[in-house]
Amino acid sequence: MTADRRRIGYEPIETASRDEISALQIERLRWSVRHAYENVRHYRDKFDAHGVHPDDLRTLDDLRKFPFTSKADLRENYPFKMFAMPRDEIVRVHASSGTTGQPTVVAYTQNDIDRWAGLMARSIYAAGGRRGDMVHVGHGYGLFTGGLGTHYGAERLGCLVIPMSAGQTEKQVRLIVDFQPDLIVMTPSYMLNLADEFKRQGVDPASTRLRVGMFGAEPWSEAMRSEIETTFGIDAIDLYGLSELIGPGVACECLESKGGPVIWEDHFYPEIVDPATGRALPDGEPGELVFTSLCKEALPMIRYRTRDLSRLLPPSSRSMRRMARVAGRSDDMLIIRGVNVFPSQIEELILQQPKLSPHYLIEVFRDGHLDSVVVDVELKREYRYLSAVDRDYVAGTLRQHIKSLVGISTEVRIADIGSIERSLGKARRVIDRRPGATPRANP
Repeated sequence: MTADRRRIGYEPIETASRDEISALQIERLRWSVRHAYENVRHYRDKFDAHGVHPDDLRTLDDLRKFPFTSKADLRENYPFKMFAMPRDEIVRVHASSGTTGQPTVVAYTQNDIDRWAGLMARSIYAAGGRRGDMVHVGHGYGLFTGGLGTHYGAERLGCLVIPMSAGQTEKQVRLIVDFQPDLIVMTPSYMLNLADEFKRQGVDPASTRLRVGMFGAEPWSEAMRSEIETTFGIDAIDLYGLSELIGPGVACECLESKGGPVIWEDHFYPEIVDPATGRALPDGEPGELVFTSLCKEALPMIRYRTRDLSRLLPPSSRSMRRMARVAGRSDDMLIIRGVNVFPSQIEELILQQPKLSPHYLIEVFRDGHLDSVVVDVELKREYRYLSAVDRDYVAGTLRQHIKSLVGISTEVRIADIGSIERSLGKARRVIDRRPGATPRANP
């Protein structure tokens, strides 16, 4: 085994002491807050309205004095008013659409692009990737950050990149079989879509050379991780990112320990707050993730509310803190007859049923004054000839588990195989048809 494969971490900062990390954070945090205040009118006005100034930031805890930034702020300043650098210093923009159809636009200087590539190289290394490995990129290229972010990081690490992008599922399977990549990067729901296509072509998904998959861009459960690992015979690694901060590469699980993505705290300062009140919560308490960028030049983010629900966990194989797997989003929570329900709760129960596939859709209706929920779910392909009686039994079992463990009554329908829309990227899991419900984009 080479020295490259023995070392812990891609860069020395990953194993630095807590004091060294904190000292670097406060230095970079002061720069980032001042950079935002001096170059973005929105931040200057908002800080002034809250009676705070960059000079007030003396310790890491002082960051709590500063106001939050939200996706609404980005939309209100569409397209370029949040940029902190002149146009001739910006070399790329990405954008993501939301529930209103108004995209949020993010920007990068050349230094931002270089740092992003380094963070993704660090993430791929943490996941077990090494120089010379072949990486199949199944995230979309273009305005979505996933494809290009992963691509440049893999090249920085010295990998051979297959820039497949999303879609063309039949061709994806053929190239995985023919090219024999070592790693694959895409959304977890699309990986399970690939599993169906492998089986349709009569190929065992576990027969490829793949050893690691890196999955993110949507909430996914431990049950889905188990399904992917069992089906493909690989390690499934949780890769976390969001375009408002940089894209993929904000945090990533380590192959040695898993247990939640390691936050690259030398570039992003994390907090957990109460989603209802915004009150800061201690490490270990569940709440909403808030991030402040420490190095971003073109688009600094000060206390950005991600809406992702998680917890901050102590370090394991790296010196930086981890985040618990995202349980869902505060804006994805459904309130059904007074009960708070997250789609991930229902997904967990579906994946515990051996005859059910991970392809499902939750629809919510208003029946008079009461809410009603329908869960459509497909059988696994090997159970497609199940009798009507057996199908009813499977549906009834899931319905009982949802009632007893989630606390709501549902109608469960066994859908025809292939009838539920397949995602090329982020999966749409919920359609809320109640009057006045906010249209839901992919999480």
